[in-house]
Amino acid sequence: MTDHILVLGTHNQKKRLELELLLAPLGLTLRTLDEFPDALDVEETGTTFSENAALKAAEQAQHLGHWVLGEDSGLSVAPLGNAPGVYSARYSEREGQAATDESNNEKLLAELGDLPLAQRIAFYTCHMAISDPTGKIRLCCEEVCYGRIRFSPAGSNGFGYDPLFEIAEYHRTFGELGSAIKSVLSHRSRAMRKVVPDIKALLAAGQL
Repeated sequence: MTDHILVLGTHNQKKRLELELLLAPLGLTLRTLDEFPDALDVEETGTTFSENAALKAAEQAQHLGHWVLGEDSGLSVAPLGNAPGVYSARYSEREGQAATDESNNEKLLAELGDLPLAQRIAFYTCHMAISDPTGKIRLCCEEVCYGRIRFSPAGSNGFGYDPLFEIAEYHRTFGELGSAIKSVLSHRSRAMRKVVPDIKALLAAGQL
């Protein structure tokens, strides 16, 4: 049987593990960009999550000759005008100094100051786009997860802003809740659950 290969368009190992967990039941052969030495470094020039996800999927798919899942996600904080948004990963980037999870979290806390917890409303967005090898986007979806920003990090699980992002109903951050609960509640898992039936349809039709 020919392998049904889907390339996860990311070098982020924690994101890769999260996606693999969600896609494993489909029986696809999942590969990552780390397995392709000539993979493109796609420039995220879009102004929306959907534009960036499509760029990552289409350009990489054409280059590699495989189906590619491109994903773009980030955190939007209501009292900051929904910043950092598409710039979440490079929020604290400065000339000569790359952004890290720690520096991004520090900047976010500084920007929010002593704003009361009830007003620190935020949401994660995840947009997924799947391209065929010709660069045509065949599937896409977007989901969100609402929460609020803590005054200090809590928990060592997850990545990015997870130690600050509290799910109000649980009174715990994604950093505290761990992968099992995050795989149910998160923006990424919700987007994946939405797109999985369409991936199954492509597999059944012999297209993927």
